[in-house]
Formats: sequence, structure tokens, C-alpha cells
Amino acid sequence: MSRSGGYEEVVKIAATPLECFETIIDFPSYPRWSGTIESAKVLERDADGVGRVVEYYLNMRIKMVRYVLEYAYRKPTELTWRSVDGDIEAIEGAYRFRKLGQRQTEARCRQAVELGFWIPGPLRKLAEQAALRQAILEFKEEVERRQAKRKRASRSR
Repeated sequence: MSRSGGYEEVVKIAATPLECFETIIDFPSYPRWSGTIESAKVLERDADGVGRVVEYYLNMRIKMVRYVLEYAYRKPTELTWRSVDGDIEAIEGAYRFRKLGQRQTEARCRQAVELGFWIPGPLRKLAEQAALRQAILEFKEEVERRQAKRKRASRSR
């Protein structure tokens, strides 16, 4: 990432890197499991049908925020993004997935945000860290929920 600063969060997920990757590129499902994303609309897809440009609306409690991210990826280990439009001045980030064991993945998320509107420094720092932590924990919960659902479905066959 070229933007200075930013924050990083790391979690262990009981799933494979591919299962993590498949969940993170399922952009239309984000509003179902994210506490802040009100809508996610794929505007452009790449040759493989994966969302390349996605528009989001976030409920930030004090206001609704719109932004558009452009994605690049290396399946199944990395997804990167950068903002191309919207209410936030700049966003850059990446998810990286590293296999730890047969059904264990380290998910590492790093993101740098420049809001483009003033919030006192200490408050901004706390809000950005808390938002990233919440996002990666919600992601972990969704991957593991999907994994448990797959297990139940395979047992019932």
C-alpha cells in the first residue's frame, strides 16, 4: 500500500484460504453480515465474473457515506482495493490469507483511510481502529458461519 499510516488487524479463521477468499469477493452479501454496510452494488466485473468496481453505502450513524472501490486480486490469497469515487477522500487496503493448517487460515487486513472531512485526531484514530476490528471480526464470523452450514449440508446427504 502506498498510503502512509493505516491500521492492521489479524485473526485466525477456521476455514481454508479459498473459503475466506470466496466470502470476501461475495460483495452483494456484505449488507447481510456487516453492521455498517447498508448496500453493496457491483458496478463492473472482470473477465472471471468477480466484482472489480463496487459501490457501497455505509451507515456511519451521523451520516450515510457513499464510496466506490476498485479491486484487484490474486486468488485465493489476496484482495486489494483503492477508492475511485465517493464521499471519502481516499481508501486503500488489502486482505491477505495464509494457510496455517488443514482448516485454519490467518486473515490479515490492512486499511488506510483519509476521510476528507474533519474529525478530531484521537477520535478519528479510535474510530478507524474500531471499524477495522469490527469488520474483520464480522468477516471471520461470516466465513465460519458458511463453513458450518456446508458441514451440516454434507452430513445430511
